[in-house]
Amino acid sequence: MTSSPGTTDDVSALHRAASASGATTVADVQPLPATSASTKELPDVEESTGPGRWGRWWRRWLGRVFLTGSGLWLCYVLAHRALSGRVWWWVLAELIPPVMFLAVPLAFAVAAAGCRRTRRPAALLCTAALLAGGGLSGINLPGPLRPVQQVPGDALRIVSWNTLYWHPDGGAADFYQLLRDQRADVYLLQEYIAEVDGVIVPIDEQDRLRREMPGYEIAVVGELITLSRFPIVDQAPVEAVGLPPAPDDFVDFWRYQVLRTDLRVDGQVLSVYNAHVPVPLWAGGPSVFSRQFHDTVREQHQRRVAQLRALSADVAGNANPVLLAGDLNTTPAMGDLRRLPPGLRDAVPASRSLYPASWQAGQLPAWRLDWALVSDAVTVHRYEFGDARGMSDHLPQTIWMSL
Repeated sequence: MTSSPGTTDDVSALHRAASASGATTVADVQPLPATSASTKELPDVEESTGPGRWGRWWRRWLGRVFLTGSGLWLCYVLAHRALSGRVWWWVLAELIPPVMFLAVPLAFAVAAAGCRRTRRPAALLCTAALLAGGGLSGINLPGPLRPVQQVPGDALRIVSWNTLYWHPDGGAADFYQLLRDQRADVYLLQEYIAEVDGVIVPIDEQDRLRREMPGYEIAVVGELITLSRFPIVDQAPVEAVGLPPAPDDFVDFWRYQVLRTDLRVDGQVLSVYNAHVPVPLWAGGPSVFSRQFHDTVREQHQRRVAQLRALSADVAGNANPVLLAGDLNTTPAMGDLRRLPPGLRDAVPASRSLYPASWQAGQLPAWRLDWALVSDAVTVHRYEFGDARGMSDHLPQTIWMSL
């Protein structure tokens, strides 16, 4: 019988032919053992492409660092909220640039994002820190996104500036030129004083002021001087109670840190407060490890509290429209803001600066220490920090306002 293609006889013939030629058949092929070399190498290849033992340890260690840092920062923010402005010994801890209350938790959150095990708890801690401290950062939103406000032609232009010991020797001409260039209706100037051999002494340049700045009335007490194109109908220093004894003969400098001047503006009386609140501590003073340092910080806290209480009480009893401006030596993060007069609002919403800062660390503005606050009867059209031209470590602040 003739066989058809694909039958068993054909397969047998193929096997015989292959055997005769020495070729390897399917039957001759042996299965690979379960533990072949290629199978053994697979785990080694996977381990070499991963982080490895050292990489895994390093990532776990970083994760713990970021998690611990986030937790400690949250504890600091909560302690700051509770203690700042209330106890004198917290002063060193509250002097960081306010922007750190925003930058630090964001930095921890971003850094911990690459750590699988700790990124979620770190993110929760950073979120809590932002909620508790983000409002202390001094960030002015929306800042640059605000439209430029048109200032009415009859608006008042007020300039407040800490002059840093008035002017240096030989710099009087530039100093008075800077004042004239501001073209202000009212100047609120602080540190109308000089320093001689480390001792603060009064000065008297009223005659030169009248020559250099004609058309202004002048009010002076201690280190505070107010110049006004409008008639001054009343002036008085704000008396603080409970001050420690003055250390030298210049008692007015020690006692009077706020000068109230009532101005007649278009038939109304505007009360202008020129303020210079004492610093929390003296830069370059005694060592932080000495008893004198801590005694000084405690004394300065006592002075600050007394001056802010007196200021708040005077504003509370004042029915006139109010402008308070000056060097308050208080950052947006410090609890002393709670002692500012109630009913006054910050002028910063009229600023287009994202981070308004008036006191510089080197060339970098880091702290806002100078403030302008107004009552409800005052409309602020624009608020800016200007250029001190190297004459002071404080920038002059300008307020355009209407009654």
